[in-house]
Amino acid sequence: MNDTKSHMKRALKPGEAIRYWQLGAIAEERFDVPDTPMKGEMDPFFFLTKHKNFIPHEYPCRTIFAERYRGQRPDARGSFDAARWWLPFGSPRLDLSGFWFRPTRLATWARTFIHAEVAGAAKVRLGTCGGAVLWLNGTEVAWMAPYNRNLEAKSEYDLQLMAGLNEITIFFDDLAERDARYFFQLDYLSGPTASVVVPVPCASGVAENIEAALDGMHFDRTAYFDGDITLLFATPLPVDVGVNVAVEGDFMSTERFDLDLVLRAGDARLTICPSEKAPADFRHFRITLDAGGFVATRSLGVEICHTGRQGAAPAALADRIAETLDEISQFSERDTVRAFARLASGRGGADTDAMIEEILPSIEDCHDCADFSIVPLIWARSVWGADINETTRNRIDQAILNYRYWMDEPGNDVQWYFSENHALLFHTSAYLAGHLLAGSTFARSGRKGEAQSKIGATRVRAWLDHFEAWEMAEFNSAPYFPIDLKGLTALAALSPDTDIADRARNGIVRLCEIIARSAHHGMVTAAQGRSYEHTLCAGRSLELSGVARLFWGRGWYGRRVHALPQLAVCLRDHGLIVPEALQMIACHQADQHQEWRFAQGENSFAALYHYKGRDFAMGSAAHYRWNEWGYQETILHLRLGKRPEAAIWINHPGETIQFGYGRPSYWGGCGTLPRTHQYRGLAVLDFSTFDEQPDFTHAWFPVAEFDETIVNGNLALARSGQGAVLLQGSSELLAIKDGPSANAELRQYGRKTRWIVRVCAAPDLKTVKARFAGLAISEGTDGTLVIEDPDYGIVKFHRDGSMEAEGRAILPKDFTIAGEVTMLATK
Repeated sequence: MNDTKSHMKRALKPGEAIRYWQLGAIAEERFDVPDTPMKGEMDPFFFLTKHKNFIPHEYPCRTIFAERYRGQRPDARGSFDAARWWLPFGSPRLDLSGFWFRPTRLATWARTFIHAEVAGAAKVRLGTCGGAVLWLNGTEVAWMAPYNRNLEAKSEYDLQLMAGLNEITIFFDDLAERDARYFFQLDYLSGPTASVVVPVPCASGVAENIEAALDGMHFDRTAYFDGDITLLFATPLPVDVGVNVAVEGDFMSTERFDLDLVLRAGDARLTICPSEKAPADFRHFRITLDAGGFVATRSLGVEICHTGRQGAAPAALADRIAETLDEISQFSERDTVRAFARLASGRGGADTDAMIEEILPSIEDCHDCADFSIVPLIWARSVWGADINETTRNRIDQAILNYRYWMDEPGNDVQWYFSENHALLFHTSAYLAGHLLAGSTFARSGRKGEAQSKIGATRVRAWLDHFEAWEMAEFNSAPYFPIDLKGLTALAALSPDTDIADRARNGIVRLCEIIARSAHHGMVTAAQGRSYEHTLCAGRSLELSGVARLFWGRGWYGRRVHALPQLAVCLRDHGLIVPEALQMIACHQADQHQEWRFAQGENSFAALYHYKGRDFAMGSAAHYRWNEWGYQETILHLRLGKRPEAAIWINHPGETIQFGYGRPSYWGGCGTLPRTHQYRGLAVLDFSTFDEQPDFTHAWFPVAEFDETIVNGNLALARSGQGAVLLQGSSELLAIKDGPSANAELRQYGRKTRWIVRVCAAPDLKTVKARFAGLAISEGTDGTLVIEDPDYGIVKFHRDGSMEAEGRAILPKDFTIAGEVTMLATK
């Protein structure tokens, strides 16, 4: 870099990460290995990580990759060619994490400059999960090649810096399998006084304005149900810039929409498009600004739901069934679920066949999550095969015969066999596909269909045994109820064995009961064993909202669903009856409050507590893995009033990138799991986090979705309708005013933070503050937390997770899978 007039320059303090980089494109190539079977079974404990948040299961592709490349200098393929700039937005890492459906080799180049005031030795620390090669001023200094899937390794190196500019170049690569943490972090531990300097092809001031614009950029709402989707900027830019907006769904979505716009100089807002014309669901908006070749990107997320078009749900169940099939047939994402709904409602034809043809390549190639697509495809082929054109039908049959149905069959894919929900779909598919094509040979197993079906039936029965004993491994999870329902509805409708059909039908009803018990006006509001930002930050467009609309007349439709049309067909054609009494439970209007205590997961490893009245609901996990590294668990979740968006949850972020791909992520899951207690409307969360993790905990607190809010010092209060909450921190609660979570986030900084949560019914926040602002905790020598609550009196939370209050003793270790409901007087 000879010209330092056009550059971005930032001071670099000892111990800080080097955060600014020029970045090349990600080079991708398939990594196929010989087809081979695997050993293993469903693992109901896979996310109860033993070491940090490392998932131990290894595919043959990783074994072979590691044998070839682990501990060997990475093959630094290609060369550096700046395509864009990496700006940190609070992250210490250059992080390109994502989701790849097949084993894929990734490779990327990055470059930056260190300006040293004087010549001298510097010590740096390089961390990555894959491999990396480090150059200083064109000379290779070091390399590392741990290649441990999604588990970071770190090494320290000495650099001899010249006075002035020093070029730092890094090549990094890895094997991506499904969710991949693809990043590196370079920390400047010690050395001469220095700055990071990155060349830019525009005026330095413009580049810094671009960074500030992306840093403070946010939507003008936290959810869109009508009106224009609009970006707000803290300050106008001094020049016109090109804006590319890539609109994407969750990582399994096949849809992407691109818009090219211009942000004019002096404008502080940019209208993207009318929300009515944007695809529904929680959507990632990848905003890329281009100013004279200086290209930088940041992602935002927001929910879109077409509530105006949908209107109120029909009163009669038969009409809601028809509405469900109509909605999905006309407005859902183009996939086998939509094709199923179209065939089930007499809409077969060329466009329906085309939807199937578009998804078949992912099934033929055994992409991860192809099991989500093949279940409705087998059902559609079995029942409405005559309505599919012959060419497409023959291709479906070949895809079914060549698919890999379990890990003991040969393959080289990275389908996820280990979780309870995926296992159900694999076994259901093998069972029903074998029955459909009984006389044909299944290529990978070498079995005739009749034998394939028999093995599938055995595994389905074993799965049902486990489910009936322990229910959901990924407990109470909003995104995984529909996956279990997808498999169970297929079994209930198509099983040739009465015992399986009956057990599947019972399983559907049981899941509906759990949803109803954990719901607030139809919306699940509870601790969850698996959560994502796109399932927490959305309410109305989440599939369980559509399920509530179908069963109970409360809710809305999103664009991407798994089980909804299958549920509708089971209700219409296969004798499924969901008890009417669940409607009153899901949409609680009784004067008394419901206390719901139950357990989920093998050996009842997750004890769950839920409390609700007509004006609020709150659920939490009791005595769950306190102070351990977390994965994707949401430990406490609440809602107020009747507006689904009036929701709050509290977590420790797993990463500082918002709307990234971490597991745990910024909002989905917990970096460190807190000590958590709840008694009725009172809860306490104590976080004690690890030094290498983010140094704050936070609450989702969407101000615009409440009727009334107060944030002052260590107190935050909110009210929606007659439901209210008080949050009390052990230190100041900082309201975030800009960036992706502007006006929707409260942070509490520190390695040890405490949150007291109190939900109640109240007409105004003045009443709430007067009654509950004085809540305080005293801690006994035995670790017992004692709170005097104005309504409940002395509440004791013990170190073993048990609690005492109002003459009652509640022990999480005694919670059962069946659960226990207690109706309590209003307080």
